[in-house]
Amino acid sequence: MDKKNALRAGAIAAGSTLMMLLMTSPALALTRDDGDDPGKGLSVAETLGLFVGAPIGLFLLIAGLVTIGDKSRKQAKA
Repeated sequence: MDKKNALRAGAIAAGSTLMMLLMTSPALALTRDDGDDPGKGLSVAETLGLFVGAPIGLFLLIAGLVTIGDKSRKQAKA
């Protein structure tokens, strides 16, 4: 009986998701709004630096600070 209920729940979830996707309208991103003044686009290097380089750099900075703090605490105990 559990398989039947799981199958029914999955079918309802899939059906409702499909209906939601079919009934949504497009974002209409191609039409400009009043007062819309977009700036110039980012280059490939700027995009990679902003969305790849900056997070990796921040991660390394935070990990380094945590490691330095941990080492100084271990040296103080010894």
